[in-house]
Amino acid sequence: MKLRHNKKRNTVFLYESLVKELTKSVVQNNAERKKIVLSILKEYFKRDSILGKELTLYKDVLDSRELDYHTAEKILHEAKMIYWSGFKNEKVYDEQSKVIDKVNKDLSKGVFSNFIPNYKDLATLSQIFNDELTVKKRVMLEKQIIKNMMSINEDKKKKMKPIDRLTFKTFIKKFNETYGQLQEEQKKLLMQYVYSFSDDGLGLKAYLNEEIGRLKNIITNSLNMSEVKEDPVMLESTKKVINIIEEYKVQDVNDDLIMQVLRIQKLAQEIESDG
Repeated sequence: MKLRHNKKRNTVFLYESLVKELTKSVVQNNAERKKIVLSILKEYFKRDSILGKELTLYKDVLDSRELDYHTAEKILHEAKMIYWSGFKNEKVYDEQSKVIDKVNKDLSKGVFSNFIPNYKDLATLSQIFNDELTVKKRVMLEKQIIKNMMSINEDKKKKMKPIDRLTFKTFIKKFNETYGQLQEEQKKLLMQYVYSFSDDGLGLKAYLNEEIGRLKNIITNSLNMSEVKEDPVMLESTKKVINIIEEYKVQDVNDDLIMQVLRIQKLAQEIESDG
């Protein structure tokens, strides 16, 4: 009999769904919803909480890449031992229930419909941690996870390459030559990008959430300007920019996205200057 995976009983899925909802609330400029999501994340997923510790254990496995077979197998084995001794209990279930209840009451069930790109891997690891699997099924699933842990992390290289001083200067020079001198907001974004590799991009993602919300608000308000309303070409272009901003919530952070945000920051500054 095939075991079914209950995604709401997967701590990482709950966390990632809330992070995705946080991004959406920022883009949609919904301050109240953003406040609710942040409060749930801070209350239930802080590092020393039971769900926070379980989240860390999952990520130790799921975020591992470019390992040799022996190391990958050892990490997975140790993770299983830790999970079975510390997380197969009613406390985890009770805390998950509290999160689910809060989301349903304070947000909506739609949060659980958010697209999570690596959901298949989350489900696979969750089943491995479930000691009710048959031996054959467990071996097959573990083989897949170990294969992932040995794979080259192309996505991470693309998203968060460490930026040295020379690369940073080249990046700024290229932008200045094309678009003019950097503004204060653009400098802040670039500095966040420079240091993003030191904290796995957490600071950059938090900054982008706020900045994208600010930019969307400015660009959306420009639709009311007579220069935009009365010019079909400008009106269409402005709507396209808003659509681009909306798509940021499902995009990975890389050089192309940063360049795009820099251009929109310049546009926003011009709108405010004209306004």
